[in-house]
Amino acid sequence: MIRRRDFITLLSSAAAWPVAARAQQAATPVVGLLDSTSFPERWAAFLQGLHESGFVEGQNVKIEYRWAEGRYDRLPSLAADLVRRRVDVIAAPDGMPSAQAAKAATQTIPVVFGVATDPVQSGLIASFNRPGGNLTGAVSLNAELGPKRLQLLHELVPTANRIAALVNPKNPNAETLLRNMEAAARRLNIELDVLRASTEEDLDDALRTAGQVHTGGLVVGADPFFLLRNEQIAAQALSRAIPAIYSYRTFTAAGGLISYSGSFTEGYRLVGLYAGRILKGEKPADLPVQQYTTLELIINLRTAKALGISVPTALLATADEVIE
Repeated sequence: MIRRRDFITLLSSAAAWPVAARAQQAATPVVGLLDSTSFPERWAAFLQGLHESGFVEGQNVKIEYRWAEGRYDRLPSLAADLVRRRVDVIAAPDGMPSAQAAKAATQTIPVVFGVATDPVQSGLIASFNRPGGNLTGAVSLNAELGPKRLQLLHELVPTANRIAALVNPKNPNAETLLRNMEAAARRLNIELDVLRASTEEDLDDALRTAGQVHTGGLVVGADPFFLLRNEQIAAQALSRAIPAIYSYRTFTAAGGLISYSGSFTEGYRLVGLYAGRILKGEKPADLPVQQYTTLELIINLRTAKALGISVPTALLATADEVIE
């Protein structure tokens, strides 16, 4: 038989338990991940960075995933949703569109970005060493590698005097990329055709045009829209016998000829590392923006053979990976 005093104590404990459980649950920090694409290997690198800071998903941190699936117009609403959910930090590791959407959505929640262009010139931060405000992150060289990609393609097909550049006009980096590539094309005495695509129809038309004009090569710009269609683009380039260089390793793994890019896994890891440090109490304004220079050159010899291209020995020697 339960005495009245014991019953009241038991009732009070039962009522208090949900409160304690909710308090413990509320204490678990939440990271909002804002990305234009969803690629597991990149998120694995992000989680590795979080782990290096002492956080493990499902144990002492929760993650709210938001993917735009290559559609820039979805990013602002996804960022606003993370703000409404009052996440503790927003990670935007995949480029300028995500970073700008996060910046526009909040001036108080810390944001850790990963971009490929100068974040000072684009207005994300005040300076690399003292970012100020609520943003910090990591910067790669990927958007600045267009001229180098053109040069590498020229080494593979030195007789080509006409090369096409495929860009997404909705990408904030598109015009900068084109200016740099046009200057490089003039130095190499190459005629550069510009192909623009931001929809499936545009992409089909652009690749068809490249085949019809018998372009000597194709440089595919760094863009999530193209990345999500890596197999389609690599297959169409091969079927039209167009030697192409890409901005992501995923393309060469899917049968593309060659790729040259910054290490995206390193960028995602650094963003995860900073997100964890912010969860521990550091302020984004005090965390210097990290610049990483790891570059990856991948060559697919099977595709080179199919295209009748003999890859120079010197180029093979500098490759980080050769797919045979």
